[in-house]
Amino acid sequence: MSDNIPATKDLELISQAAREAGEIAMRYFGQNPEVWMKGGTSPVSEADFAVDKFLREVLSRARPDYGWLSEETADDLERLKAPRTFVVDPIDGTRAYIDGRDVWCVSIGIVENGRTIAGVLECPAKKEHFTAALGEGSFVNGRRMTVRSRSDRLVVGGPNPMIRALPEEARELIDAHPYVPSLAYRIALVARGTMDATFVKPNAHDWDLAAADLMLSEAGGEVRDGNGRRPRYAGPSHKLEALAAGSGAFLDDMVEALAHVARNEAPKT
Repeated sequence: MSDNIPATKDLELISQAAREAGEIAMRYFGQNPEVWMKGGTSPVSEADFAVDKFLREVLSRARPDYGWLSEETADDLERLKAPRTFVVDPIDGTRAYIDGRDVWCVSIGIVENGRTIAGVLECPAKKEHFTAALGEGSFVNGRRMTVRSRSDRLVVGGPNPMIRALPEEARELIDAHPYVPSLAYRIALVARGTMDATFVKPNAHDWDLAAADLMLSEAGGEVRDGNGRRPRYAGPSHKLEALAAGSGAFLDDMVEALAHVARNEAPKT
């Protein structure tokens, strides 16, 4: 049974597939790929579809009993019967990709019982390859990652209303990190210690976070919602609540800030 395959073996599979998918994406990068709008607001390029098609063919052939959840594939809830599920964003940061900026990546996670057990971010324009397997640590280009050690200042990303909800003593220590268009890459920056933490606005999707979440947890951090819970992936709904990604005592402050924002935005009865 494929669900008995070690997470490290699954990581080998998706790591190689992600590298090849990155090569496909690079063929279109900077070449003015054809672009369509989903729902009138969200762009998708021919590269997204090409990468998605390649990954589904390769990964489903290797693990035919795994489910499939991807941003660019119509969801089939038959995946809920599978022991494990591929959770894929063919190109996370499509707007940056279309604009010719390098902050985008191929994101692949493998989820079992709501938790990611193996994850990869392939960032070919940056020549960076992030990997993680449950209990085995997380790495970028083979170098182990760890969250940033606490210092006098905090480098934090995310929406300003969430940052403003932090305690005043915490806000005074914050240096805002410039906007990172790929959410997966932003979480990876927390895992590698470039940032202390980031907030995530509501309605991100499983494919944005599943792989990067594991990288952060293996580096010593966590992703939590306003109730302090870790998100679960590959369930019936693939939309997520507002989230905080970080570590240590500051993560507790972030969780309380999310709860504060939620209370203030809740309709009055």
